[in-house]
Amino acid sequence: MNFPGFPGSPEGSGDAAPICSAKGCRAPAVWVLAWNNPKLHTPERRKTWLACDEHREHLSSFLGMRGFLKDVVELAEWERNSAADS
Repeated sequence: MNFPGFPGSPEGSGDAAPICSAKGCRAPAVWVLAWNNPKLHTPERRKTWLACDEHREHLSSFLGMRGFLKDVVELAEWERNSAADS
């Protein structure tokens, strides 16, 4: 499944599995970190980073310290919710 717009998802990658957004990590993504910078984005807008199990806490902390982190959801659940919204 292709995830255009997700960090770590190469453009034009076809059905490549989504990978972790942590710098240098090539592990498969397991988590979606939904975030929002209130100085730049409307309250309902959600940007996303992907995380493997190893980097979930680090990326969550990075966003959380800035007050940006809104939700952490398993990728499979995010996909189900996205499909249901379509």
